[in-house]
Amino acid sequence: MFRELLRKNKELSTEECIDVLKNETRGVLSVLGDGDYPYGMPMNQWYNEEDGCIYFHCGNVGHRLEALRQHDKVSFCTYDSGYRNPGEWALNVKSVIVFGRMEIIDNRDQIIDITTKLSHKFTRDEEYIQKEIRESGPRTLLLKLTPEHICGKRVVEA
Repeated sequence: MFRELLRKNKELSTEECIDVLKNETRGVLSVLGDGDYPYGMPMNQWYNEEDGCIYFHCGNVGHRLEALRQHDKVSFCTYDSGYRNPGEWALNVKSVIVFGRMEIIDNRDQIIDITTKLSHKFTRDEEYIQKEIRESGPRTLLLKLTPEHICGKRVVEA
Protein backbone atom coordinates (compact mmCIF):
# COMPACT_ATOMS: atom_id res chain seq x y z
CA MET A 1 0.00 0.00 0.00
CA PHE A 2 2.83 2.41 0.78
CA ARG A 3 5.28 3.35 -1.92
CA GLU A 4 8.86 2.21 -1.70
CA LEU A 5 11.64 4.77 -1.79
CA LEU A 6 12.94 5.03 -5.36
CA ARG A 7 16.47 6.05 -4.45
CA LYS A 8 17.44 3.13 -2.21
CA ASN A 9 20.94 4.54 -1.68
CA LYS A 10 19.34 7.47 0.21
CA GLU A 11 17.13 5.31 2.44
CA LEU A 12 17.50 5.52 6.23
CA SER A 13 17.37 2.41 8.37
CA THR A 14 14.49 1.96 10.80
CA GLU A 15 16.90 2.77 13.65
CA GLU A 16 17.97 6.03 11.97
CA CYS A 17 14.31 6.99 11.47
CA ILE A 18 13.52 6.32 15.14
CA ASP A 19 16.57 8.35 16.18
CA VAL A 20 15.30 11.37 14.21
CA LEU A 21 11.79 10.97 15.68
CA LYS A 22 13.18 10.74 19.23
CA ASN A 23 15.58 13.65 18.99
CA GLU A 24 13.90 16.26 16.85
CA THR A 25 11.47 18.58 18.57
CA ARG A 26 9.01 19.43 15.83
CA GLY A 27 7.63 18.54 12.45
CA VAL A 28 4.53 18.99 10.32
CA LEU A 29 1.39 16.95 10.98
CA SER A 30 -0.94 16.69 7.99
CA VAL A 31 -4.60 15.75 8.13
CA LEU A 32 -7.45 15.71 5.63
CA GLY A 33 -9.13 19.03 6.35
CA ASP A 34 -12.14 21.00 5.20
CA GLY A 35 -13.31 20.21 1.68
CA ASP A 36 -10.76 17.36 1.56
CA TYR A 37 -7.88 19.84 1.37
CA PRO A 38 -4.67 18.74 3.10
CA TYR A 39 -4.14 20.68 6.32
CA GLY A 40 -0.60 20.69 7.69
CA MET A 41 0.49 22.32 10.91
CA PRO A 42 3.77 22.48 12.84
CA MET A 43 3.66 20.29 15.94
CA ASN A 44 5.96 19.29 18.78
CA GLN A 45 6.21 15.53 19.16
CA TRP A 46 7.38 12.88 21.60
CA TYR A 47 8.32 9.40 20.40
CA ASN A 48 7.52 6.68 22.95
CA GLU A 49 10.04 3.84 22.69
CA GLU A 50 7.79 1.56 24.75
CA ASP A 51 4.84 1.48 22.34
CA GLY A 52 6.42 2.87 19.15
CA CYS A 53 3.81 5.64 18.94
CA ILE A 54 4.26 9.37 18.50
CA TYR A 55 2.41 11.73 20.80
CA PHE A 56 1.37 15.34 20.36
CA HIS A 57 -0.52 17.68 22.65
CA CYS A 58 -3.20 20.05 21.42
CA GLY A 59 -6.13 22.14 22.50
CA ASN A 60 -9.59 20.64 22.78
CA VAL A 61 -11.19 22.55 19.86
CA GLY A 62 -10.27 23.53 16.32
CA HIS A 63 -9.80 22.55 12.71
CA ARG A 64 -7.26 19.79 13.46
CA LEU A 65 -9.58 17.95 15.88
CA GLU A 66 -12.60 18.32 13.63
CA ALA A 67 -10.57 16.85 10.75
CA LEU A 68 -9.30 13.96 12.88
CA ARG A 69 -12.80 13.10 14.04
CA GLN A 70 -13.80 12.75 10.38
CA HIS A 71 -10.69 10.95 9.14
CA ASP A 72 -8.01 9.39 11.36
CA LYS A 73 -5.33 8.80 8.69
CA VAL A 74 -2.45 11.27 8.92
CA SER A 75 1.13 11.84 7.88
CA PHE A 76 3.87 13.42 9.95
CA CYS A 77 7.15 14.73 8.55
CA THR A 78 10.21 15.81 10.50
CA TYR A 79 13.90 16.25 9.76
CA ASP A 80 17.12 16.89 11.63
CA SER A 81 19.13 20.12 11.62
CA GLY A 82 21.61 18.66 9.15
CA TYR A 83 25.20 19.54 8.41
CA ARG A 84 27.31 21.08 5.67
CA ASN A 85 30.42 19.47 4.30
CA PRO A 86 33.47 21.76 4.45
CA GLY A 87 33.49 24.15 1.50
CA GLU A 88 29.95 23.25 0.39
CA TRP A 89 26.76 25.28 0.68
CA ALA A 90 24.33 22.35 0.43
CA LEU A 91 22.67 21.19 3.63
CA ASN A 92 22.58 17.43 4.29
CA VAL A 93 19.55 16.34 6.33
CA LYS A 94 17.80 13.17 7.42
CA SER A 95 14.04 13.39 6.83
CA VAL A 96 11.39 11.01 8.12
CA ILE A 97 7.76 10.60 7.10
CA VAL A 98 5.31 8.60 9.20
CA PHE A 99 1.96 7.42 7.90
CA GLY A 100 -0.54 6.14 10.41
CA ARG A 101 -3.74 6.53 12.33
CA MET A 102 -4.40 9.11 15.00
CA GLU A 103 -6.29 8.53 18.22
CA ILE A 104 -7.60 11.40 20.36
CA ILE A 105 -6.92 10.78 24.05
CA ASP A 106 -8.68 12.68 26.83
CA ASN A 107 -7.45 10.67 29.83
CA ARG A 108 -6.09 13.27 32.32
CA ASP A 109 -3.42 11.01 33.84
CA GLN A 110 -2.09 10.07 30.43
CA ILE A 111 -2.16 13.70 29.27
CA ILE A 112 -0.12 14.81 32.30
CA ASP A 113 2.37 11.95 31.88
CA ILE A 114 2.97 12.43 28.15
CA THR A 115 2.97 16.23 28.14
CA THR A 116 5.54 16.18 30.95
CA LYS A 117 7.77 13.89 28.87
CA LEU A 118 7.25 16.05 25.79
CA SER A 119 8.09 19.18 27.79
CA HIS A 120 11.39 17.64 28.87
CA LYS A 121 12.55 17.84 25.25
CA PHE A 122 12.53 21.63 25.69
CA THR A 123 13.23 22.34 29.35
CA ARG A 124 14.09 20.68 32.66
CA ASP A 125 12.36 23.48 34.59
CA GLU A 126 9.89 21.32 36.55
CA GLU A 127 8.21 24.32 38.15
CA TYR A 128 7.46 25.80 34.72
CA ILE A 129 6.23 22.45 33.35
CA GLN A 130 3.89 21.85 36.30
CA LYS A 131 2.54 25.42 36.10
CA GLU A 132 1.76 24.97 32.39
CA ILE A 133 0.06 21.63 33.02
CA ARG A 134 -1.98 23.11 35.88
CA GLU A 135 -3.09 26.09 33.81
CA SER A 136 -3.50 24.49 30.36
CA GLY A 137 -4.10 20.85 31.28
CA PRO A 138 -7.89 21.08 31.53
CA ARG A 139 -8.04 22.34 27.91
CA THR A 140 -5.44 19.88 26.58
CA LEU A 141 -5.86 16.63 24.70
CA LEU A 142 -3.31 14.12 23.48
CA LEU A 143 -2.98 12.83 19.97
CA LYS A 144 -1.50 9.35 19.61
CA LEU A 145 -0.12 8.48 16.19
CA THR A 146 0.18 4.74 15.67
CA PRO A 147 2.57 4.30 12.73
CA GLU A 148 1.59 2.06 9.84
CA HIS A 149 4.62 2.99 7.77
CA ILE A 150 7.82 4.89 8.57
CA CYS A 151 10.34 5.84 5.94
CA GLY A 152 13.29 8.14 5.86
CA LYS A 153 16.02 9.33 3.57
CA ARG A 154 19.16 11.39 3.38
CA VAL A 155 18.54 14.61 1.47
CA VAL A 156 21.17 16.90 -0.01
CA GLU A 157 19.82 20.35 -0.85
CA ALA A 158 21.58 20.77 -4.15
